[in-house]
Amino acid sequence: MRSSLSTPSQLVNGLVVRAMVLRAQRAPLELVEVADPKPGPGQILVRVRASGVCRTDLHVADGELREPKLPLILGHEIVGLTEDGRRVGIPWLGWTCGECAHCRAGRENLCDRARFTGYHLDGGYAEMAVADERYCFPLPDRYSDVEAAPLLCAGLIGHRCLRMTGDARRLGIYGFGAAAHLVAQVAKHEGRAVYAFTSPGDVEAQRFALELGAVWAGSSLQKPPDELDAAIIFAPVGALVPLALKALAKGGTVVCGGIHMSDVPSFPYDLLWGERVVRSVANLTRRDAEEFLALAARVPLRTQVTPHPLAQANQVLAELRAGRIVGAAALQP
Repeated sequence: MRSSLSTPSQLVNGLVVRAMVLRAQRAPLELVEVADPKPGPGQILVRVRASGVCRTDLHVADGELREPKLPLILGHEIVGLTEDGRRVGIPWLGWTCGECAHCRAGRENLCDRARFTGYHLDGGYAEMAVADERYCFPLPDRYSDVEAAPLLCAGLIGHRCLRMTGDARRLGIYGFGAAAHLVAQVAKHEGRAVYAFTSPGDVEAQRFALELGAVWAGSSLQKPPDELDAAIIFAPVGALVPLALKALAKGGTVVCGGIHMSDVPSFPYDLLWGERVVRSVANLTRRDAEEFLALAARVPLRTQVTPHPLAQANQVLAELRAGRIVGAAALQP
C-alpha cells in the first residue's frame, strides 16, 4: 500500500481523508488527516463503510504483537465499496507470496512472507483503504455493512476453528465474544450442542449465549454437565488450556483460536493422555473465506454489532480491553 501519514489536509473527490493512527504501541490512536491511498499493481481502492474492532487490534495496540508497521492504521474487518461500486470485504490476511512451500501446498495461512491488514498493511480505521484484490471478497447481500464486518475475522477464524474440531457433537467455547457468537450459531445449525464458558460472573454474556442456542452457559472455572468432544478457546488466556482439557472426553481436541495467548501453565500428563489433542489455528486462507461467506449467505446468522463513529476508536478499544462488549463492535467513518 502506498500511503503516507501527514498533517496537511489531503482531498479525495473533494473530501478530507481521516484515519485513526497508531504512532506508537501502548499509546492512544490519533485522529489525523492522511494522504489519500494510491492503489499499486494488483490493488484496489475501497471507500470504507465499516471496520470491525477485533481483539487482534488490541493485541497490536497494546504491544502484544510486537512488529507492526508504524505509524499504522489498524483494522482488518473492512467492508467497503470499490470505485466501480462493488461491495467487498477485506480480512486479516492481506498478501501472500504464492511461492513458499506453504503457499504451494495450499496452506497460504502459513506463508513465510505473509503480510497482514492492520499490522503490516494499513487497515480500515479510515475513510479510504487499498488492498490486494486477491484478498477482497464479495459479501452476502443479507447483511448490512456493520453486520458484515465481524464476518471477516471473527467469522472466518471461528469457521476455521470449528472445522478443526472435526465432527465433535458436544462443543465447548471459551470466551464468548465476537467469534464465539458466530461460531455458536453455525455449530447449532450443524446439529452440535454448544457449551459456553465466560469470565466468572459475566451473567450478561452467559445469557447471550443461551439466547443464541447454547445448551449450557457458565463460568470458565466450572466443569460442564457433560464431557466435551472438543473445545475452542477464543479468550487469550493460557490458563484455560488445562481447564478445557479437564472437560474433554478421550480423543477430544482443544483448539486455540487466538493469535496471541498468555503462557500456558504446566499441567499433568494425564490431562493430555487418552489421545487428547491441543492445537492452534493461524490466520485464514482464501478458501476459508469463500466457504464461510457462502455459508453465511445461506444461514441467517445474527451478528450483534454496535456501531461507533470512527473518532471513538480509543473508547471502543478500552471497552473491549475491559471485556464490556457483548457481541461485536464496528467503526463507521
